[in-house]
Amino acid sequence: MKFGAIDIGTNAARLLIGEVDKDDKKGFVKKVSYTRIPLRLGMEVFENGLISEQKAEEFKKSMLAFKLIAEVFHVVELRACATSAMREASNGKAIQAMIKKETGVSLEIIDGDQEASIIFSSFLLVDDYDLSQPFIVIDVGGGSTEISIFYEGEKTNAKSFQIGTIRMIKDKVDNDIWPKIEAWLDKHVRKNKDYLVFGTGGNINKIHKLLGKKGNESIPVKELKELSLDLRSLSLSKRISKYKLKPDRADVIVPATKIFLKIVKKLACEELFVPKIGLSDGMIHQMHRKYSNKKLK
Repeated sequence: MKFGAIDIGTNAARLLIGEVDKDDKKGFVKKVSYTRIPLRLGMEVFENGLISEQKAEEFKKSMLAFKLIAEVFHVVELRACATSAMREASNGKAIQAMIKKETGVSLEIIDGDQEASIIFSSFLLVDDYDLSQPFIVIDVGGGSTEISIFYEGEKTNAKSFQIGTIRMIKDKVDNDIWPKIEAWLDKHVRKNKDYLVFGTGGNINKIHKLLGKKGNESIPVKELKELSLDLRSLSLSKRISKYKLKPDRADVIVPATKIFLKIVKKLACEELFVPKIGLSDGMIHQMHRKYSNKKLK
């Protein structure tokens, strides 16, 4: 059984086709196909407050392409979710209706809490880490950053903050955002506990690869700092050349390192784990679970 998950982020639109691994008792899915389009809705939304006609046309064509790819793979279900940029676009509802009319794709505009919940629906199935101990998950996107705190596998606190890579590039981050994040962490992070700290999102996945890490190998914060300094010292073109980055990754990776470093410094942790699980993984897990429950009835 194959499922299709469309993730409309602030920086890019992604389609993940996943197939249920029947030999896995926990119901993991393996990736069959992955397509990414640098749609960059946030560049317009955070600057002008809406999505232009030209960008809406690109959006529509991207959804049509994703729908055709999903049809080729004969997916059981196709689900589409949009995050920060669509939440804040003044014409987001109109774009949502247009996408439905022109492509037949029903687009869900989800809030930060829903986004985090979907991601973590598959996160707790990861076997590579001891999740019986307290842990914190930092998900950095283009428009927002979600921080969630877990004890004994249960989420106890979570908060979505309006700071992300595209928002930083467009200089649309409130001046008091860091005091707010630090105050929230002071309130909810227990001083006498040792936490595992996880990073999710496309940028930290790329950083994990750039640093030559494999599997569940962690990123030492010291190495993250060194990479961040080097990336910041380079022009965009030199960044692209030296690290073989796509243009739409080369600009956002710098503010991503800043966000992660600021939070891990506050947490006083020395390493960051990267499970490489995102919104689309969680969406596929939820669809698989829903389909499995229907079969049992």
